[in-house]
Amino acid sequence: MKELVEIIAKHLVDNPDEVKVKETEGDRSIIIELSVAPEDMGKVIGKQGRIAKAIRTVVKSAAAKIDKKVIVEIL
Repeated sequence: MKELVEIIAKHLVDNPDEVKVKETEGDRSIIIELSVAPEDMGKVIGKQGRIAKAIRTVVKSAAAKIDKKVIVEIL
């Protein structure tokens, strides 16, 4: 899941070197924390949060195979 979020985020931003993804796995959930450069924050969130919602939807669909809840937090 971490790699998926990282690839998507790096293709959205102007500074791909600033993209950092941290994954914390629990018993029944995975928390993915995404941080980007401050000037790229709007590109990752999108208008009215549409891009962020799309990223979360793709990750949740990919996580259906492993039967865990995935939470994507944009810091």
